[in-house]
Amino acid sequence: MIKNNLKEVRNTLAEGVCLVAVSKYHPIESVAEAYAEGQRIFGESREQELRIKHDALPKDIQWHFIGHLQTNKVKYIAPYIAMIETVDSIRLMNEINRQGAKCGRVIDILLELHLAQEETKSGMTTAECLALLEEGEWKKMPNVRICGIMTMASNTDDTDRIRHEFLQARDFFNEVKARYFADCDTFSIKSYGMSHDYMLAQECDSNHVRIGSRIFS
Repeated sequence: MIKNNLKEVRNTLAEGVCLVAVSKYHPIESVAEAYAEGQRIFGESREQELRIKHDALPKDIQWHFIGHLQTNKVKYIAPYIAMIETVDSIRLMNEINRQGAKCGRVIDILLELHLAQEETKSGMTTAECLALLEEGEWKKMPNVRICGIMTMASNTDDTDRIRHEFLQARDFFNEVKARYFADCDTFSIKSYGMSHDYMLAQECDSNHVRIGSRIFS
């Protein structure tokens, strides 16, 4: 089933779009099955579950942290995490930099935006994100590399609303790229789009989609 699901999803991805298979809450065996089909990037949202899977599965897997990350948990994932997609404060960024230095690693991160209408979703407003970048403390963090932005659209059937939020994300990425990362090739990731809306996300220039239920159903 996972083999067929992966094939179907991959056939719908535009060229250059990265697939993060969201494996949170799914057993090690399911991740191993997707791995056997060539999937190498997986998303997890809880440190303890991630640690168990990291220890049990092949070491060439690129693990992305896609949940709310507490600063006191950074030290546990810093030695091996490929990317932290949910950075929403300078405090968290500072801790990632500190733990990256301890491990001798530069850790890739995405800036998480809150564009959805639900208050329960985390992330910075665009104003907060611009303020963080303008302040410039991140420039003094050699063990953190800001690679782009991440967001989730509102949980709604209103495709116009979802499209509006994705276009907001695209336009904000372009603004930040021009203002702060014009000469930085690694600032390139627009991470939005999940199982129910990733096709629309691709229409709005997403190049990084996080898909779980369509793969692991």
